[in-house]
Amino acid sequence: MHYYTLGKVPAKRHTQFRKEDGTLYSEQLFSTEGFDTSSLLYHCHPPTQIVQVGDPYSVAPKTIHDKQLKHRSLKGFNVPATDDYLESRKAVLVNNDCKILLAGPRKSMTDYYFKNADADEVIFIHEGTGTLKTMYGNLPFGYGDYLVVPRGTIYQIQFDTEDNRLFIVESASPIVTPNRYRNKFGQLMEHSPFCERDIRKPQDLETHDEIGDFKLFIKKQDNIYPYHYKSHPFDVVGWDGYVYPYAFSVHNFEPITGRLHQPPPVHQTFAASGFVICSFCPRLYDYHPLSIPAPYNHSNIDSDEVLYYVDGDFMSRSHVERGMISLHPGGIPHGPHPGTVEKSIGKKETGELAVMVDTFRPLLMTEYAAAIEDKDYYLSWLGNGQH
Repeated sequence: MHYYTLGKVPAKRHTQFRKEDGTLYSEQLFSTEGFDTSSLLYHCHPPTQIVQVGDPYSVAPKTIHDKQLKHRSLKGFNVPATDDYLESRKAVLVNNDCKILLAGPRKSMTDYYFKNADADEVIFIHEGTGTLKTMYGNLPFGYGDYLVVPRGTIYQIQFDTEDNRLFIVESASPIVTPNRYRNKFGQLMEHSPFCERDIRKPQDLETHDEIGDFKLFIKKQDNIYPYHYKSHPFDVVGWDGYVYPYAFSVHNFEPITGRLHQPPPVHQTFAASGFVICSFCPRLYDYHPLSIPAPYNHSNIDSDEVLYYVDGDFMSRSHVERGMISLHPGGIPHGPHPGTVEKSIGKKETGELAVMVDTFRPLLMTEYAAAIEDKDYYLSWLGNGQH
């Protein structure tokens, strides 16, 4: 990200910044990877007035160690909707670099706040609208938005309706835009499929100068720690820096096309250590006179490929439904379903919309994933009616 400021900040950092009554605002350096990237926030009250009020409880994923190397499919919308946001988050695929979660929260976070101190979060909004509220300001969101939330950000989500479906990726390393899209100053270059104008930053900084009892749940090392804050977590009067949440709509991703089929890296949207996130969006097909729009068979020998189907018609897949997840593990080839290659020839465009996560280390399924698995999916390439 690039530099941004909101609210009131002093002319010089680490200097006296006083309220109207003469008392000092409390400066907080919020940094990642040591002091590498940071923002400075100015609180009405010291952000250190906190107390743990309960025993932590584990949210560590319960993985299954199925030794079968085969393609998998999960029916994501079969994860039941739940009132509470934290309770609704169900990890389905995990490794040491990332966790992929599904959530169907029905209610807003009204009586508590959440901080993920383990991971950056990318929250993809499949269904629902609302506002992500943080100490940096507010971010309205809707269908197709990626919400990128740096680790340690205290947030609260306000939903407008009860019909909400989220696809969440937790990253053990910072989520960034790909290096090949940026110049030496960090600017997104002309060949990037999106630019700074597409990135929505926090607005409407709400300063809650309040003393009371504010419940906060902190996730650290796969445990949830209940805490109480003496002052409102959103008592910030101003901040500046490079660490803050932002929103990017998948509908603003500009697909890169060519005369022949383009490889998946042209769809890359975010990068992290150990995996990438890509956006497959409506686009024109290849325009060579003999082109085959359907993807070729391929073996991502060093990657596990996860595709989350959002909407539209997928020319390379049969039996696709909204919210479905496919897992194609490294080591065995995959490609278009029988009949879809010939069917794709002559097509001019596709309306498919999907989010892809490619990991460079194998993923493990969880007990939640096993409960929603289509166990015959791996037979769907045989073309003999077995699926």
